Amino acid sequence: MDFFQLAAKSIFLILPSYFANSIPVILGGGRPIDGKKKFSDRQRIFGNGKTVRGFLAGIFAAILIGAIEALALSGSPLALFDSSAAYVYSGFLLGLGTMLGDLAGSFIKRRQKLAQGKPSFLMDQLLFLFVALAFAYPFASHLLSLESVIFLAVLTYFVHVGANVLANRWGLKKVPW
Repeated sequence: MDFFQLAAKSIFLILPSYFANSIPVILGGGRPIDGKKKFSDRQRIFGNGKTVRGFLAGIFAAILIGAIEALALSGSPLALFDSSAAYVYSGFLLGLGTMLGDLAGSFIKRRQKLAQGKPSFLMDQLLFLFVALAFAYPFASHLLSLESVIFLAVLTYFVHVGANVLANRWGLKKVPW
């Protein structure tokens, strides 16, 4: 597989995850997923920024992107899977993995006593990616070579930073990270 094809297929694979990671900024809010409960260290489990609505919206967005990809990519040279159901299922797995990875990052940041909204390189930019890929791996292992994972890690860092700067400038986020 040449670099262009590897890059294109890697981007199409991770697109549901990118949408799952970003849509809670727009559609989130409401009841915190941790119910405002504290962990044994007396810190919030996740914080106010992780909500039930945002979590579910992220998963739904990933499923929707998977369905759109099924329509757009099926039968093309850049097709990822053999069936429409596979795209939707992959979207679900990537969305769930993304949202759980984001929650894990928030949980770890609270244990480190980092205030909500404070940056953490690994937790903010890459943990959601690695958990999403781990969830999708049993289903999409044929797309996840070492090269594609490295490509996605580098790409995700820059996409995440750029998206957060834009979201901050547009008033969707209080901080640009």
